[in-house]
Amino acid sequence: MIRIGANPIGWSNDDLKEIGGETPLETCLTEAREAGVVGMEKGHKLPGEGAALKAKLAEFGMVFVGGWYSTELLRRSVAEEVEAAKAHVAMTKGAGAEVIILAETSNAIHGDRAKPLSQRPRLTSAEWVAFGRKLTEFSARLTDQGLKPCYHHHMGTVVQSEADIDRLMAHAKAPLHLLLDTGHARYAGVDPAALLRARAERVNHVHFKDVDPAVLERVAQEELSFWDAYRQGVFCPLGRGCVDFGDVEGALAEIGYDGWATVEQDASPTGDSVPLDDAKESLAYLHSVGLAG
Repeated sequence: MIRIGANPIGWSNDDLKEIGGETPLETCLTEAREAGVVGMEKGHKLPGEGAALKAKLAEFGMVFVGGWYSTELLRRSVAEEVEAAKAHVAMTKGAGAEVIILAETSNAIHGDRAKPLSQRPRLTSAEWVAFGRKLTEFSARLTDQGLKPCYHHHMGTVVQSEADIDRLMAHAKAPLHLLLDTGHARYAGVDPAALLRARAERVNHVHFKDVDPAVLERVAQEELSFWDAYRQGVFCPLGRGCVDFGDVEGALAEIGYDGWATVEQDASPTGDSVPLDDAKESLAYLHSVGLAG
């Protein structure tokens, strides 16, 4: 049975803190639970200390799923990354979670309004080999501490396209796994269900995210940055966009996936919706396609 979690970005954005900045954490957690969410990923308003984080979520009948950690392995050694990750590791373990979400951000452009995605960073063959070696070693160090590392392919980063994911999986070995994000996959022109089937043995975490096809087409025509695409509402409530969640459900069933699936429905940057309504709509849609029990 897939466990349905959520990310607080549905109420308060982590990167653009003015979006939902006035929304109290308690509102987010109360409404998420009302919508049917049983777990929560890390957001900037949640406590950063493990025991406090676990206790806060328990107040609302939820558990901690895990959280994003930005690696900088393209410029740091593995030892330096281990040191930099200590606080995040301690928080994750203290809050009772196992999942740790990794993404290389040392040269990412997803937060840069001046750069279209055509200018995103790319690695040479030699850089892929070195990056993969470091990721594998760093993941092993995390696994030694009882954690389950997974890599988040993301627009505007070195792992965006299907070819990038293939290179990542070829060069970064187990125990590193893959986080399948349906929205970032579709945005990058990747079929998320096909990716699930192709990488069944590596996927250990899932993000449910949908993409508005009209905005996506405009983004492509105007060669907008990821920042501008987000501000124009490229990510929409589940079921309104162009992700085929019926096929995703079939793929998850085929591979026997039984981990967490986090609804990553961003708080509307265009101000045309209400977080609780969006959360309920997305959860109802997941029920309708068999992705929530």
